[in-house]
Amino acid sequence: MDLNNDISKIATCTTCRFVEDKSNYWTAVMFFKHPNGSYIRVPQMANHNTGPGLQDGGMTIYYFQPPGNQRSTAFAKGFRMIVGNPMRRSADGIPTNSPLTKALTFRCFQGSNAGSATPGDSPDTFSFPSQTCSGGIRSNIYFPACWDGKTLDPPDHASHVAWPNGGFFGNSCPSSHPVRLPLLFIEIVWDTRQFNDRSLWPASGQPFVFSMGDPTGFGQHADYVFGWEGDSLQRAMDRCTDMNGIPSDCGALTVQGMNAMNQCKQHAKVPEEVEGTYIRGLPGCNPIQNGPASATVIDGCTAPTTLTNKPVQTIAVPIATPPWNVCGSSALEPRCDSVPVTLTHPGSNPHITPIVVPPGPNPVPNPQPSTPPPPTGSIPKFGQCGGSGWNGANGCIPGTTCTRVNDWFSQCL
Repeated sequence: MDLNNDISKIATCTTCRFVEDKSNYWTAVMFFKHPNGSYIRVPQMANHNTGPGLQDGGMTIYYFQPPGNQRSTAFAKGFRMIVGNPMRRSADGIPTNSPLTKALTFRCFQGSNAGSATPGDSPDTFSFPSQTCSGGIRSNIYFPACWDGKTLDPPDHASHVAWPNGGFFGNSCPSSHPVRLPLLFIEIVWDTRQFNDRSLWPASGQPFVFSMGDPTGFGQHADYVFGWEGDSLQRAMDRCTDMNGIPSDCGALTVQGMNAMNQCKQHAKVPEEVEGTYIRGLPGCNPIQNGPASATVIDGCTAPTTLTNKPVQTIAVPIATPPWNVCGSSALEPRCDSVPVTLTHPGSNPHITPIVVPPGPNPVPNPQPSTPPPPTGSIPKFGQCGGSGWNGANGCIPGTTCTRVNDWFSQCL
């Protein structure tokens, strides 16, 4: 993470459509909380108009020019920023006209309908949606687009950037942050469809939480680490100004096929059970903190260990099929033949190797009472239902079957 590192030269591949984009985009993970107190990670699925091909989770990244195609300055090597506050649990203290009220929101999809409102506008919400969303939930995240022109990454990762005057698409920057950047916008579609059984929801509220113990959604936040190759982003911002959002129409950059994107994976580094199975608590020291006061850092961690002496699960869950088309013939849709071949190869390590924990002392016993996995017949789609050492339930919800993936992992498919 040294600021002097050129990430574009360190990375061996990218999950982005543009080969030149080796940047890092990060958000917290969403979990579903079962009535018995256990948690399972919510999968992600391909967004609208991201094809051809189905993206293996991930997110959709936009780089917008200022109004009227005013020139913007590409981020500099070593630049990082964060938007949002993981400790926030309410909108208290945020002026109603602040861009923050619309910068980190959620859209509740019903079926394949993407809605007509600009992301962040009503009916999008600052907090988690309170109703079931038959097409999943989309996170909408805007980053500030004005820079002080000097600082690459201050201690708070945020004070070097500011919002344009007049909001996200304002015409000018404040004098304290005079350099206009591309407007970075992120969408993540959470596949909450398998968790819409209201009998599994709490009597009041909704069942989703972020990995830092946030059941409100107000703590949604995102990090950006710049990593475009050379001047490629500047070239794209200067030349690709037609606003149709179709990657293959941007001749300044190189596109790659979805198979190369989906094979760009980093293998597990920590032998930890956090994927495809219900777990007793959120990973790390992240108890649920409801607010409305800000969350606090937990001292004296007593969280149960999730380390395991079994091989780490390294087989990706099946790619989710969304309820909408990812390509087509409409004006703002990528054509389904717009990336006919893979133009580049994935990195040198596209295939993931299982990791076995070396022999060592037994983990410290969990001082808290363990929470059993869900009862038979309630394991959702993609949830773990068997495997070597598994002693939980194996009953999948109707319409799915407990399917062996490998010796140590079976899941409801």
